[in-house]
Amino acid sequence: MGMEIRDARSLPSMAQEDIRLKVLKAIQEGKKQVEAAELFGITRQAVGRWVKKYREGGEKALRAKKKGRPKGKTLEPWQAAQIAKAIVDHHPEQLKLPFYLWTRDAVAELIEKRFGIGLSRWTVGRYLSRWGFTPQKPIRKAFEQDPKKVRYWLDTKYPEIQEEAFQQKAEIFWGVEMGLRSDHAAGRSYGRKGQTPVIPGTGQRFKCNMISVITNRGKLYFMIFKKGFSAKTFIDFLNRLVRQISHPIFLIIDRHPVHRSSQVQKWLKIKEKRIRFFWLPPYSPELNPDENLNQDVKSNALGRSRPHTQEELVENVRSYLYSRQRKPQIVKKYFHGKKVRYAAA
Repeated sequence: MGMEIRDARSLPSMAQEDIRLKVLKAIQEGKKQVEAAELFGITRQAVGRWVKKYREGGEKALRAKKKGRPKGKTLEPWQAAQIAKAIVDHHPEQLKLPFYLWTRDAVAELIEKRFGIGLSRWTVGRYLSRWGFTPQKPIRKAFEQDPKKVRYWLDTKYPEIQEEAFQQKAEIFWGVEMGLRSDHAAGRSYGRKGQTPVIPGTGQRFKCNMISVITNRGKLYFMIFKKGFSAKTFIDFLNRLVRQISHPIFLIIDRHPVHRSSQVQKWLKIKEKRIRFFWLPPYSPELNPDENLNQDVKSNALGRSRPHTQEELVENVRSYLYSRQRKPQIVKKYFHGKKVRYAAA
């Protein structure tokens, strides 16, 4: 009659550790896992788990772990205030931490580095929630962006453009170009834990491009094209724009090489009474409300459906933009974001 099989989890933690180490020693001395399980009265499944843990983490992985919450490891109010301020005012790299984003692990390391207090990531999560922090998708900001130029744009340059537009009875437009790819996906899809959802689609990749301009009064003009963005394409779009709008146009755009090309500048000189360009601060797409239209198109016209051909891609995007043209109240909302609210009036 064999030894009675017992559940090692019912034993005290130190006794569990002792059995795990004895089982490991027996296997290292040549016994098979089945034999070691019978020798110590342990299930074969438990022995298999212990061997796997040992292979992954060494003998340390088989040691007993302390149970319960650690005592005496809490932040004083003044310490919590310092950490919260550091998260708001700095990126982890600026504080010489080996992290790119503020995660629970990054905050835990900052706390230990600054105060010598070791906290679990779950405890740190509770602190972050208590301080009013939530996990969010960060906004990209180029290192090359000059804060002084951004402040000058917001406080001085754009108000001057508004005043000049009022004096000349011109309308302010915001413009941008964007490339669209057939394999773009937006949002998230539910699936079983550990099983990443698979999105069906053609193995072929194709794309198209769009130019758009919008106003804070809800106007939207656009052009879809299949080839690359060139001076000729841009001039074709601008010719359409000046034909459709009778009053002067103030167009605010970025410093794309095509915008500043000699062909475009030559055309602009001919049309100087009809249209003028104004340049956004370098590396500052977040100041352009038209970027919100781009995100809308990527998320809703492209990211939630899968086109099978380039023609279908173009038609989907064009149809969606036509629908937005018919809803100026939605176009106006592109100016409601925190970074672009200054252009809403």
